[in-house]
Amino acid sequence: MARRIGSRYTANQVLGRGSAGTVWLGDGPQGPVAIKLLREDLAEDRELVGRFVQERSALLGLDHPHVVGVQDLVVDGNDLALVMELVRGTDLRTRLDHERRLAPEAAVAVAADVADALAAAHAAGVVHRDVKPENVLLDSAAPAGPGGAPPALLTDFGIAKLIDAPSRAPQPAGVRIPSQRRVIGTPDYLAPEIVEGLPARAAVDIYALATVLYELLAGFTPFGGGHPGAVLRRHVTETVAPLPGIPDELWQLIVQCLAKAPASRLRAAEMATALRAVLPDLKGMPRLDVDEPHEPTSAYDPDPAYEPAPPSDERPLRGAVPLVHGHAPDSNRDTHTSMRVPSAEELAGGALGTARVPRVPGTPRPGSARHRAAARTRKIRLVVAVAGVVVVTGGLVGWLAADADGAERPARETGHSAPAAP
Repeated sequence: MARRIGSRYTANQVLGRGSAGTVWLGDGPQGPVAIKLLREDLAEDRELVGRFVQERSALLGLDHPHVVGVQDLVVDGNDLALVMELVRGTDLRTRLDHERRLAPEAAVAVAADVADALAAAHAAGVVHRDVKPENVLLDSAAPAGPGGAPPALLTDFGIAKLIDAPSRAPQPAGVRIPSQRRVIGTPDYLAPEIVEGLPARAAVDIYALATVLYELLAGFTPFGGGHPGAVLRRHVTETVAPLPGIPDELWQLIVQCLAKAPASRLRAAEMATALRAVLPDLKGMPRLDVDEPHEPTSAYDPDPAYEPAPPSDERPLRGAVPLVHGHAPDSNRDTHTSMRVPSAEELAGGALGTARVPRVPGTPRPGSARHRAAARTRKIRLVVAVAGVVVVTGGLVGWLAADADGAERPARETGHSAPAAP
């Protein structure tokens, strides 16, 4: 059923649903548009509405070929909406759901387009803060680029910032309650400094984009899997597992952009240039053959609520929020998390899990149930062996001591009966 959005727009058809709201196919004064209608509870937050209006000029000012343009912002009663250009194609998450991973040339071409978009945004003082496949659209109406990849456009600028607000609940008089820090974003793509409660600067987008590129190549994110808390801890404590089969120059670029220290990462423009420089070496290269882990990776007991993913040909499709015509998934998948930031002591206590390490088929993955069982078996064998050595060594020492001075020691010490006197 059609509904009016403000005085100038009509929302006709639901294209998708996400954690922040619902995307509609709509009409405006200049033709078809995509309308992202934020959740009603967000629209009822007066502070959020104020920030929404404050961000208007920054969001409307982002004009770049690889950015989904925001044409208008609507604040009307309980309606809070972004009116955006309509991209005819699909989103990157949907393509990953169907293909699992991309050929390296196509993956790098998509990442380079997104890096260009981030460079324009960062130059305008805008940090995206939620770069992920769901927020990358593929324009199927435009000519294909390297590796056959459609041009990629980044969308949903400002959404993470808009909904990231500290609680302002009233506090008792004379009592100072420390503010509760929260993590707003999608766990698999969060930079370590966000997990540790530091401000979101441009470098968080570089980390997220490098994570997306890793996922496009491998079919899974470098630190994802299991409970969100374990994922967040891995971002802070684990190193990225190597991807076999790609040029060393590309791998070093990914490693640098996934650096734990924000200052060590490339800037967006530098990343785009470096990615395009490696494209000629990737021409014709097939998709990587990387073993995707399906086991819980916690070093402790696995989460009882966690269920390993089924084989790739049986994997359920994950939800998407496309701003496109002709593709209408209806998913309520909550891709954001809002939780307490771990304390320094907790972060220093070691990782709850290990990175997803590509391994030789048939060998247990570090931290898995099989790996822990093998470790226990080795420990038991070691204890038995050490005990045997101790027993043998103790008997040998006792025998030598008895042989050396047994004649001078009392019978009860040597353990033998004393001979009778002649």
